[in-house]
Order: sequence, then structure tokens, then C-alpha cells
Amino acid sequence: MSWVELAAALVSAWAVWLTTRRRPWCWPVGLVSVLVYAWVFVHAKLYSDALLQLAFAVLIGYGWWRWLQHLGGDGRVEVAALPRRQAIAHLAFGSLGALALGAFMHYRTDAALPWLDAALTAFSLVAQWWQAKRHVASWWLWITVDVIYVGEYVYKHLLITSVLYAGFVLLAVLGLRAWQRVAKTAAPHQLGASH
Repeated sequence: MSWVELAAALVSAWAVWLTTRRRPWCWPVGLVSVLVYAWVFVHAKLYSDALLQLAFAVLIGYGWWRWLQHLGGDGRVEVAALPRRQAIAHLAFGSLGALALGAFMHYRTDAALPWLDAALTAFSLVAQWWQAKRHVASWWLWITVDVIYVGEYVYKHLLITSVLYAGFVLLAVLGLRAWQRVAKTAAPHQLGASH
């Protein structure tokens, strides 16, 4: 199992690195990684994480399509502002999703960490949605979620994955800084065009 986990980790790291660089190829590379990780998480009885990988697969298709519509002259995606009202609504929706999924996993499955796993799943979906919409704020949410994931994976003895997620935290910090620099230099009409 560990070689599969290692392969998934390496492909995932590559996908996130491409995302920090605002390269559209992050999406198909990410698709490979989430499909392999779905298998890893089923075997670890982290069912919410496995479902998350399948949801990511759908969002990856959407994100790739969205990014291809908003490429700059340099072949990189342009960033977009996230209105405060939308951010609050999305986080509230993530909270409701976490409660619903957590309850289902707690009462209906033998999930190892049903509530934590469900919360991380719900907020990862919010972060992925924001990433597809090209919002700088996605990196803040990824940093938060990934820090917590490190602890969860250490607890579940998925050590390769815990190291990967520690790396994701570092990559998310790099992505945040890079995307913030782009946002500062972008024209105001570009930042408002999140549709």
C-alpha cells in the first residue's frame, strides 16, 4: 500500500505546485492524484476523504474549464476577487455540509474519525471551489485545512500522506504569496471578473 500512497503523494505535490504557478495543467495532474488517493482512503477507512476525492474529480473538470476561459497572455490563469458575502455564504454551506456528512458517517458507517473527516471534507470542497473560481482566499482555507489534515494522517498512520500535507502547507503559503502578488498588479476589472 505504501508505494501507492507514495505515488499519489508525488503526483498530488506536482499538481499543487502547478496550481501555485497558475498553470492549467494542474487540473489533469490533480485528477490522476485524486483517483489514486480515493483508493488509499477507502483502505484506511477514511470514507469522507474517499468521497472527497471523487467530488474533487468533478470539481477538477469544472476548474480546468474555468481556468481555460481566464488565461492571461502568459498562459497563466488570472486571479479573481472573492466578495465577503460570498465567502461567508460558502463557509456557512461548508459548516452545514460538515454536520450532515459527519452525522451520516458517525451513525451509518465504521468511519475512523467521522466528524473531523467530514469537516475537513466539507471545507476542502469549499477551498477547491474557490480555487476553481480563481480566488486568492482559497490558499488561506487550504493552509488551515492542510494543517489539520497533517494531524489526522499522523493519527491514522498515513505517514507519507502526513508529510505530503505538511508540504501542501508550505506550497499553499507559496501559492498565497504568488497569487497575492498577481492580485496587487491586476487591473481592478480583472479582479472583479469571477464569473
